[in-house]
Amino acid sequence: QVQLVESGGGLVQAGGSLELSCTASGRAFSAYTMTWFRQAPGKEREFVAAISATDGKPYYADDVKGRFTVSRDIAKTTVYLRMNNLKAEDTAVYYCNADKPGEVNDYWGQGTRVTVSS
Repeated sequence: QVQLVESGGGLVQAGGSLELSCTASGRAFSAYTMTWFRQAPGKEREFVAAISATDGKPYYADDVKGRFTVSRDIAKTTVYLRMNNLKAEDTAVYYCNADKPGEVNDYWGQGTRVTVSS
């Protein structure tokens, strides 16, 4: 069982920055691929960025490449999403997901809201 707690959301002006954190409880944090998703009002949840369990390689959605950086601190069992040059269209609730290859269940945090004012 893994519990995820996100933090760091808030209100920021366009062009500004925020850093989201997602801290995991439970064991074997490094065995989980950690993924950030977001869901804007009236839209489906979408992939933002992920960091691989196997080699720590990052992956990004096209519209955040070059602006967002995903990283992890295994000792702190925390994954981060650094968001720079934020745009109004980045406004959404951001969710953290933990998925272990080979396991049926995955885990979600409660979400943290990001609002970018233009």
